[in-house]
Amino acid sequence: MSPRSFAQTGRKIVAIGRNFRYSKALPPTSSYVVSPGRIEIPQGCVVHHEVELGVVIGKRGRDIRAADAFEHVAGYALALDLTARNLQDEAKKKGLPWSAAKGFDTFTPVGPFIPATKIPDPHNVRLWIEVAGQIRQNGVTDAMIFQIPQLIEHVSRVMTLEEGDLVLTGTPKGVGPILPGEHVVAGLEYQGMELSRIEFAAIARD
Repeated sequence: MSPRSFAQTGRKIVAIGRNFRYSKALPPTSSYVVSPGRIEIPQGCVVHHEVELGVVIGKRGRDIRAADAFEHVAGYALALDLTARNLQDEAKKKGLPWSAAKGFDTFTPVGPFIPATKIPDPHNVRLWIEVAGQIRQNGVTDAMIFQIPQLIEHVSRVMTLEEGDLVLTGTPKGVGPILPGEHVVAGLEYQGMELSRIEFAAIARD
């Protein structure tokens, strides 16, 4: 198994919530869709986008110390974490698990693997997303409340992280809806250089 093929062979997606100025969700790997592709909007769902830096795990570990966290990182990927917000809100009100709100097919759109050597400081990455020609989110990962070593330490206390797993690290402000018929473009920049750009067409799910 190679971390480069995380979208085909990875076992887990761990999504971190509320990490920009911990909650976790585990979307299934069946939610991956690679760029260029289509995002399916299920009927009756209000789907919101969250542009995120994904951390691709390259070395298996459990109870990983923050000081050792980067030894387990193979690289990164630009990702969108999509949520059926109305389903999530309804589940929260009832005190029910809401992971299904992130579990639909195509709800984790991703770009190609970026080796860790290309991003020496992952806390200085610019992420942006444009929906229907309008910039919705545009932020830098230095705004994370919990940085990547702390996230890896926390998650690995709960579950073993394995090669090819993807840890989504949170999203900047500007989360909003995606509608069928809209075109979605997102980018990842490091030190002024664009390292990844992904594009998706939003369509109604049959």
